[in-house]
Amino acid sequence: MAHLGASIPNLSHSDLQSDQATFPTARTASHRRCPVRILFIHGDATAVDDCLQELKKAQFVVSADVVSTLAECTDHLRSGSFDVVVAEYPSPSWRGSQALQLLRQTVQETPLLFLTTSPGSECISGLTGHGAFDYVERERLAQLPMAVRRALNERKLRVELEEAGKALRHSQSLYRALVENPAYGICRCDPEGKILEVNQALLAMLGCSNKAELLAANPASEFMRDLGPGRPLAGSSPESVRIEPVETEWKRKNGTILKARLSGRGIFDERGDFAGREIIVVDITEQRAFEDHLRRLALSDSLTGLANHRRLFEVLHAEICRSERTEREFSLLLLDLDGLKEINDHFGHLVGNRALCRLAQVLTDCCRFVDTAARQGGDEFALVLPETGAAAATSVASRICDLLAKDAEEPSLSVSVGVASYPKDADTIGNLLYAADRTLYVMKGKQPKAARAGQVS
Repeated sequence: MAHLGASIPNLSHSDLQSDQATFPTARTASHRRCPVRILFIHGDATAVDDCLQELKKAQFVVSADVVSTLAECTDHLRSGSFDVVVAEYPSPSWRGSQALQLLRQTVQETPLLFLTTSPGSECISGLTGHGAFDYVERERLAQLPMAVRRALNERKLRVELEEAGKALRHSQSLYRALVENPAYGICRCDPEGKILEVNQALLAMLGCSNKAELLAANPASEFMRDLGPGRPLAGSSPESVRIEPVETEWKRKNGTILKARLSGRGIFDERGDFAGREIIVVDITEQRAFEDHLRRLALSDSLTGLANHRRLFEVLHAEICRSERTEREFSLLLLDLDGLKEINDHFGHLVGNRALCRLAQVLTDCCRFVDTAARQGGDEFALVLPETGAAAATSVASRICDLLAKDAEEPSLSVSVGVASYPKDADTIGNLLYAADRTLYVMKGKQPKAARAGQVS
């Protein structure tokens, strides 16, 4: 891509591949020089050596093991920890969907990349359906470092989400310890589900003063619909005493929703005949709201409030799927905030953080409801524009530059922007990001920083 006012050259996949070796390494700093353990499941030693050479060019420090069968893979995964598994596809060691499912189960939580010699939509959809994080074609091996980097980032995000889950469980245990007398709703019903008794705690949960009001808001058929046939509480023998916990939604008297967890036991008479159910109800409305809040935090940038790197990849994947269905293009803008280091050095990091938030606000102002603005990290931002061609995307980039130029707040800000469109410039997420980033790098490399202010590639 060129600056505003200049022509926009077409970039072929061969252009992208030929320039991969000179791709700037500033964005790889998080993994550059870091030891990476990779398990190759591949029968061609030459292909493995080529992979290692590409990773070495990208300044990865790789410790690699090579196996050729699933049995050997299982043994290695049991004996050590690997950051990434790179598997040959197709392979004589596994054929068909069942073998691919077994491979996915074998590597478990370890990111799985396929090194494939069979390009094509059917191959790609098949790999995605069996849990591959990404794939790299043998003819485009220069893309392997980018795929490995994404896999490492995905794994890091997954660990952070697990830690957030642990924090949630810890807070729940503290809450239970602080509440000396937790209130549980109790409900007793007959074998047909007709409610016989409810306690005051359950009435209070639903904002009702008596059983009649409860049944008016929740008919018995609706009240027990989640405890239907086939569940343990619908059993007809003493062996089905315990009720497996289930979650449901009930209506309060005021029309709001109560999210509840149900557990308890079946009741049997002296002859062992099923006589009804005794159900314990726990209000989990606030708990589920808190979990939703944590999930939103896991997908957003804490400083700017924009989508984070993980959410960006989810949106790009969804847009590619939609584009394949509708045959309509979409575009991606990659933006770098110019001179952030100088701003931090001269004005301090608080002003630098404010500069990032100012750019985030401009991106938000330029977004439609269907657009997604994201912060990838540091001074890097992205904007996904559904059903938008390159020309319209360049106009959006120009509007962003204009808004920043009109901002009277000091210090003044400018951005450098790269534009790429799917499927014109790329056919995968990785290629799309690389196409936009490459044009951004070409712009930065060919002009002095002072000349780039407010221009778009």
